[in-house]
Amino acid sequence: QVQLVESGGGLVQAGGSLRLSCLASGSGFSINAMDWYRQAPGKQRELVATYIIPGGMYYADSVKGRFTISRDNAKNTVYLEMNSLKPEDTAVYYCHIGVFWGQGTQVTVSS
Repeated sequence: QVQLVESGGGLVQAGGSLRLSCLASGSGFSINAMDWYRQAPGKQRELVATYIIPGGMYYADSVKGRFTISRDNAKNTVYLEMNSLKPEDTAVYYCHIGVFWGQGTQVTVSS
């Protein structure tokens, strides 16, 4: 069983930055393969970024160059650094490992 707890969401003006964190606990998982997804109201959940070793990082075209995924294995934590935020980035952001999901953290970007 794996527990994922996101934090770091909030309200920010367009052009601002936020850093999301996802703390993983439990057993039987590898933090070397982890995703961030987001879901905006009325829209399907979409993949934002993936961290895989080996293989590197993957980003959705809509966030490429603005978002950075990273991890701290010692802390069992994965981060999503979000810069130059846009109103269209407004969504609930979820971290995901294997079949496990966090509860989500709300990100709201005002114009």
